[in-house]
Amino acid sequence: MSDRPSAFERVLDPADNSTGGGSASAIAGAMAAALVGMVARLSVGRDAGLPDDAYGDIAAQAAALSGALLTGAEVDAGAFDAVVAGYRMPRGTDEEKSARSRAIQAALAHATRVPLENAEMCAAVLALARQLEGRSNPSAASDLISASHLARAGLAGCLANVEINLPSLKDPAVAAALRARAGALAAG
Repeated sequence: MSDRPSAFERVLDPADNSTGGGSASAIAGAMAAALVGMVARLSVGRDAGLPDDAYGDIAAQAAALSGALLTGAEVDAGAFDAVVAGYRMPRGTDEEKSARSRAIQAALAHATRVPLENAEMCAAVLALARQLEGRSNPSAASDLISASHLARAGLAGCLANVEINLPSLKDPAVAAALRARAGALAAG
């Protein structure tokens, strides 16, 4: 086990300037997914509008998304660390400059893909929450509303990270493909 703090702990640390919006947004999505799963489980046997097996399926999907988004927060933190490492590479010779540039671009592309993947998962969480709207245990209505707000915040924050990184990508094909995926999510 690593002595390094988790992305969650790093996001909460006011002195940590390395883990920010991407990880925080993925964590918001993970919390949203956990709440969706809870609401689905609390709706089993309540005749709330869906068959019990549908609630079980939603709960299972939500649990998988929650875990994947927590992992996504860690990957996002690591992606930022890789960008920083690229910028710290030596640049005294032409070979070093070239290697540094390639490393930075690879790290930036990864640091753009990661929040995009997390955004896609946040959108999936939001879709699960929508399946439960008006068809879940009424006693858990505020939990479902909270889940929807967190999923939207996670989605918006992840997409903001994609947008901030896109101008740094020098490969127009990579940038265009990532921009198109982000645009489709934003429009949805």
